[in-house]
Order: sequence, then C-alpha cells, then structure tokens
Amino acid sequence: MSEPVSTPIRVTPDLLRKYDRPGPRYTSYPTAVEFNPAYDAQAYFGSLEQAAARADDPLSLYLHLPFCEHRCTFCGCNVVITRHREVEQKYLSYLHREIREVSRRLGRRRKVVQYHWGGGTPTYLSVEEMRALQQVVTECFDIQPDAEAAIEVDPRVTSREQIDLLRSMGFNRLSMGVQDFDPEVQAIINRNQTERQTRELFAYSRGAGFGSINVDLIYGLPLQKPETFAKTLDAVIELRADRVAVYSYAHVPWLRTQQKGFDPAMLPTGEQKLELFCIAREAFVQAGYRQIGMDHFAVPEDELARAVESRTLSRNFMGYTVKSAPDMIGVGVSAIGDVAGAYAQNQKKLPRYYDALDKGLLPIDRGYRLSADDQLRRYVITQLMCNFHLDKRAVERRYGIAFDQVFAPELEQLAAPDGLIAAGFVSASRDALDVEPLGRLFVRNVAMLFDRYLAGRSTGAPIFSRTI
Repeated sequence: MSEPVSTPIRVTPDLLRKYDRPGPRYTSYPTAVEFNPAYDAQAYFGSLEQAAARADDPLSLYLHLPFCEHRCTFCGCNVVITRHREVEQKYLSYLHREIREVSRRLGRRRKVVQYHWGGGTPTYLSVEEMRALQQVVTECFDIQPDAEAAIEVDPRVTSREQIDLLRSMGFNRLSMGVQDFDPEVQAIINRNQTERQTRELFAYSRGAGFGSINVDLIYGLPLQKPETFAKTLDAVIELRADRVAVYSYAHVPWLRTQQKGFDPAMLPTGEQKLELFCIAREAFVQAGYRQIGMDHFAVPEDELARAVESRTLSRNFMGYTVKSAPDMIGVGVSAIGDVAGAYAQNQKKLPRYYDALDKGLLPIDRGYRLSADDQLRRYVITQLMCNFHLDKRAVERRYGIAFDQVFAPELEQLAAPDGLIAAGFVSASRDALDVEPLGRLFVRNVAMLFDRYLAGRSTGAPIFSRTI
C-alpha cells in the first residue's frame, strides 16, 4: 500500500527526454481514438436493452451542458460559445427528450449512485432551467440519497441563488475551475477570474452545506512560472479544498484551433512543466493531502483518500470515484457512455444531435464494443493508474488467466535493461506490480506498456498530448 511521500523526486534530463512523449490519458481503454461509426444508434439500443435486463444494478449518469459565454483559449472541452439564450433553450428541450428516451429503454433500471453535470459551464443555465432539468432527471431516474451528485461551477458566473438551488436539489459536490490566479496567465488564456471571486463563492458554498469542494488547476499554461504558480497553490491550500485536480495542459492545436494563438515560446518546456507539477505535488503533500492517481490530491478524510488506502479507487469518464456503477449513461451533445461492455459517444455538433432525435433515434455518433482482451487490459491499466498497484493473482481470479503467460511480452519489456523497472518507475514481485513514486509522474507511460493498440498505430498526424 502506498504511503504519502514528501521527499522531492529528481528526474534527470535524459529520463525526461526519453519518456516525455505523446500518449493517452486513459480516460478510457481503448481510448476514444478507437471509437468508430460502426457502433451506431441501433447498436446502442441493443446495449441499453442488455443493461435494462439488470434492473437492480446501479447506474452512473452524466449530463453534458456545453454552453459558455466566453471561450478560454486553453480549453479542450466540447463547448458552445453563445450569449443567445434561445440556443440554450432549444438544446435543453432536446436534452429532456434524450433523457426520457434513454430512461424508457432502460425500463425498471433507474437507481443512480453517481450523478454529474459537466460542461461547458452548467451554471450558464438559469435557476428555472436548472430546476426544470432536474425535474426531468428525477422523473426518469432514482438518484440515491447517498449518491455522489456533482456539478462543475465557474466562480465568475455562478450566483448564490444557484448554489442554494443546487443544495436543495441534492447536489453534494462542487468542482470549481481556477486554473491559475496569476493575472498574466489569466490574460493570455482569456479567463479573468479574481482570487476574491473564488474565495467568496467557496465560502458561501461551504456555508450552504457543500461538504466536498474540488478545485481544478492546470500546469503547463502559457507564461506560467514556478514562483507565480506557487502563489496560486498557497491560496488553494489556504482555502482547504477537499480535493484538488492538477491537470496537465494538453496542447493539441490540431484539435483545438484556439490554441494556435499561443506563441510556442510562451509554453513551458517539458522540464519546466514537470517542475511546475513537482512544486504542486510537494506543496499539497506537505499540506497533508494524499496523492490520488496521476493528478489529484485529497484531504486524508476524503473518501478518495480512503479508497487509495484500501486500493479500491476507480475511474471513469467523470473522473476518480468510489461510486462507480456497472454502467454509465451519458446524455447531451458529445457525451460518452459506458454501457454493457461498449462505449457510446453522442454527436458532437448540435444540428446532428437534433436531427437524430427528430428521427426517433438516440444521437450516437460512434462507439466501440470491448473485446475480452480489452476488458482485461482496461482493468490492468485502471489499477495501475488509480491505485499504483496491480495484484496479479486478483487479475487471474477475475479473468481466469495466467497473468505471467498472457502478459509475457509486457513483463519482458518491464524487466529489460532499459525498461521501466530499471528506470525506477515500477517494482515487480511474484504476485504484484507497484508503481514507484518516480513512476507516478510517468504513470501514463506505465499504462502505455499494456496498450495493445499503440504498437500498431503508425506515426503521422499527432493524436495525443505529451505525457508530461
């Protein structure tokens, strides 16, 4: 079992050059790159029918609300920038239809233990629209009293009235976007958000009864410097957020055209970016936080921290969780579900999303049905990325395999003179693999070893962001 580590970790330039390369974040395995249109609305109907047969099993439910008034130039999310409220109103009417249709096809399967509104900016909605949306959800699904009910909020636009409404509707977790408090960084990423705005909303939310508040930070942004980022870290530690996400900025201008405006000279180098994360890691561990997976931190009493202790932490499209359900339903434009052994992603553009629903179809754009090997490797990758530990015998019992035989090529690569064990990333015993403190900085690289799709992917146009 891993313990909190406060000793600074030294990464040599050679090690960084070798391992700082493009690679997946493993929000899913196989990754979204493998999704394809062969999995369509009819295939999804079949998956929902299979899910409906397990009426007593719980669900996770994600709603995508894509609207923002302004575009943050670092953003990699699927968003719609508009101040025209009629666009949002039309979208909500279709979202209500999708929720009802999915629920109908799930039959008596209604119990939800993990519930999330993401975006975009969910608090772009008015209180009336939020209330109406929640009414549709609760008509169609049973949100359990102990469910993890979370919503992403932007301190610049979220009102106290909205916070009060969210608590009255049963939401118990907030995730506040901060990224960086430095004014120079905020100016270049088009997100001007004062520390005072954040502190005031944080304090009000605490007083309203939100016992769990997460703060999102990003390292590797243009013009970020260790000394200014350290001030942001101090401010967040002073708030005593229950959880902190310290995400690596994904520079993917081939996917997000707004990122093309960044002068490459403004971006930290790989070495500078790693320094920023190490400063954050050191600050939070010294302040008593527990590292969660590759980029999160939590106070010791938080259930994520307790899950790390018991090695029961899990992860899905909503993030790290202890409330994962066998199936996850995603609704809204671009939302991704994980249902009956298949991934299903909705249309990414509003006109196509509307057109599918008008035709009586669910708005599936593409997806992927997992093979037995995919499910095995997904479990292995999830355990390494979430719990930094893989019990080989548990894998054998779960999947009926001989681990060392099935994964002989991967184990050989691990133990090679230039492999991950020699690099100090992983330690191996007869019964387990453990990701060492140094390897946690490169845990995406560790996971990549077990990804059978990467080896067959030809080099060419860039696909993934860099691992550091």
